[in-house]
Amino acid sequence: MRHSPRGYKRTDRIADQIQRELAVLLQREISDPRVGMVTVSGVKVARDLSFADVYVSFMTLEKAEEVKQALAVLEHASGFLRSMLAKNIKLRVIPRLRFHFDQVIVTGPHISSLITKAIREDESRQNGQSSHDDHLGSKEELRDE
Repeated sequence: MRHSPRGYKRTDRIADQIQRELAVLLQREISDPRVGMVTVSGVKVARDLSFADVYVSFMTLEKAEEVKQALAVLEHASGFLRSMLAKNIKLRVIPRLRFHFDQVIVTGPHISSLITKAIREDESRQNGQSSHDDHLGSKEELRDE
């Protein structure tokens, strides 16, 4: 696989450009209230440029049904967005857009809280064990005397 002088694959560069352009287009061109505030968190482009998987998150939507509706709106607008991308990106073929909900915003805080909880439990075990070891150590010292 050949890489450019910068070290990035062509598909990665195209994905980055699509992500930047889509972020602007979604902000300026899509005014459907079912979508709300949308963030393009990532784009993965197929090697043959046939598809671009676009990962989005919604700041104002919380319920699964609202997210499904917003994704349906974006899928419906994908042809329009693709044609707008064609005007801004010079490619022979613009990939078909497939939108996916990016769970990171939802699962990230949950995973973070689980990690924090595990760290606290480990610290409390260590503190409890060290005080228990100190107590045992003092009994052994008494026996030696």
